[in-house]
Amino acid sequence: MNILLVCSAGMSTSLLVSRMLDYAKEKQINVQIEAHPVGEVESYGPDADVILLGPQVRFQLSHIKSRFPEKPVEVIDMRDYGMMDGQKVLNHVLEMMK
Repeated sequence: MNILLVCSAGMSTSLLVSRMLDYAKEKQINVQIEAHPVGEVESYGPDADVILLGPQVRFQLSHIKSRFPEKPVEVIDMRDYGMMDGQKVLNHVLEMMK
C-alpha cells in the first residue's frame, strides 16, 4: 500500500511519516509512506492508494478529491496530527482500506 501525506511544505509531516513507518515495521505491515508539499499532489497522487492531508491544508480537500475521485482522500485528525500519533493514523488508513 502506498500512502501519500501532503501538507504546506512537506516538512511537518515527515515526523509523522517516521512514526507511521516505525509502527508498520513493528507490526510487519507492508506499506510505503511519503510526505510532500500539497503543490506536488499532482505528481505523487497518481501512485498513491490513499491521500492524507495535514490539517493546515484541509481547505484543499475538495480540490484533491476532485482530482483523484477513485482514491480515498481525507484530512488527518487534528489531535492525531498534533500528537504525531503514527499508530492511530496508520490504523485509520488500514480501516479505510477494508
